Formats: sequence, C-alpha cells, structure tokens
Amino acid sequence: MVDAGDSRAAWIPTSHNIPVFADGISGQEILARQSEHVARYGGQIVKGTVTTLHRVEQGFRASFQEEGGTGVSHEIRARRVLLATGADDVEPDLPQLPDAIRRGLVRYCPICDGYEARGKRIAVIGYGDKGLGEAVFVARTYSRDVTLLTLGQGMHLDESERERVEKHGITVVHDPVIDLDTDGDRITVLRTSSGEEHRFEVLYSALGLKLRSELALALGARHDGTGALIVDEHNRTTIPGLYAAGGVVRGLDQVVVAMGHAAMAATDIHNRCELPTEEEVDGAEKTPSSA
Repeated sequence: MVDAGDSRAAWIPTSHNIPVFADGISGQEILARQSEHVARYGGQIVKGTVTTLHRVEQGFRASFQEEGGTGVSHEIRARRVLLATGADDVEPDLPQLPDAIRRGLVRYCPICDGYEARGKRIAVIGYGDKGLGEAVFVARTYSRDVTLLTLGQGMHLDESERERVEKHGITVVHDPVIDLDTDGDRITVLRTSSGEEHRFEVLYSALGLKLRSELALALGARHDGTGALIVDEHNRTTIPGLYAAGGVVRGLDQVVVAMGHAAMAATDIHNRCELPTEEEVDGAEKTPSSA
C-alpha cells in the first residue's frame, strides 16, 4: 500500500456516523487503527505518492515517490490495483483562511453530522443549485435558522427558487466576506463588504469536491462529469484489473460506504488471485463498460 498521507478522514474531529462508535471517534484514530490492522496481517505501508500508473503485460506498473525521499522514483508491479485516492474539498474563499475545511472550521457533510447541529444557527457556503439545495436540506431537516452565503458570487434567484427560500425561511447573503474572527475551532464572526456582521454556530460548505481520479482517467477509465469513477457491483472500473473505492467512486461519500467499497473490491481481488488477467490466456474479464 502506497499512502500519500493526505486522507480527508484525518480532518474529522469526531465522527458519530460510524456504527459501534456511539460516543464518536476521530479521523486520526480511525487511520491509526487501520494502519495497525494492516500491519497485524503482514501488509506493508509505504509513505509516498503514486505519480503514474501504466498497464503492462500481466498487470500494472506504478511509479511512486517516497515521502521525504531523494526524488528518485520507485516502481511496483501488480496484477491488480485498488485505487482509494479520494478527493479534495473545494475550500471557500475566506479572508486569511485558505484551509477552513481542512482545519475543521467549516464542515462539509450535513448528511453525516447534521443531527449534531440540529436547532443551531447554521450557515451554508455555496451558490447555484447545489448551494441552495443544501441550504434547503439543512433548513428542512435540522434548523429553522439557516443562511446561504454566496461569498459575492452574485447568485440570481428565479421565482421558483425565491419561493423555496421563503418557504424554508432561508436568509441569502450575496455580499463577499471581507473579514472574520476565529476562536479555537470556530469561526465566530463573518463581516461582509456591506459592513454587516454575521454570527453562526455551524458552517457547512456546499462548494463540492475535486476528485483525485487522474491515475484512472489517464488509463481511460469510465467516469462521470465530475471525474468520479464508474464501477460495477464488485467495484471494478472499466479498466480490467483496476478497482476503486471511497470518495473517488461515483456515489455517496461517507466513511462507511468507502469501507463497503473496499470490502467488495478486496473480496473480488482475493477470489481472482489465481485467475488470469485479460492479457493472459482465457483471461477476458467482465467489466462495467457496457453499463
């Protein structure tokens, strides 16, 4: 396993969305336990980043740079590859705060932890259909005090959208944020260009993700318009021998879903350990290319 050490799970202060951890567990603790689990069964974890992935006879060749190394590339050959490269959140454009999501000052999944924010004063950062949709979801489900911050993007609301905003009591702030105050793990005050101050207990971002699917796309793997990989019921991509799990796959972006993806892929890989790949004799593999 080549681990770049940049998992979004590491940003989770406490998750209550993983079964059996009713009191919550941090993302760092999840990752530490997973590493210990891999080591217990003889798995090798290399700290580094895979830079290229090529198809070769009977499998794949991956080139990677070790963390803190000399810049020399190393190679790994494998008959099958599982990508769990995930995604990066698009950070909101907040003054002097380029990493608000990464620092945990802004949350990114009201589906995951919205229950914990119920009844609080909530802001959703976003614009367009996605931003409004998330603000409506939060207002309909968890709080009657919801504000949509467009950060100066100039969001135009048609009659139908204005009706949705009014129905759910959502306040829309179109002005950009020019200043803010923080206190520990909270943004306490946001000041806009109009001179107004806004205070919220919870902030969510609806700005979306940038999928880390470049390795698969370079091989021609099928994907949707966002770059999310399309897989079959065994988490096989359309490239024979290449699997994908977690946030890089099209679908629901949650830790438990990623674990399920990995279980499906690992089981299929295990069951095919003695089978030929498609480059070998009688090795044609079924892929989701016809889906």
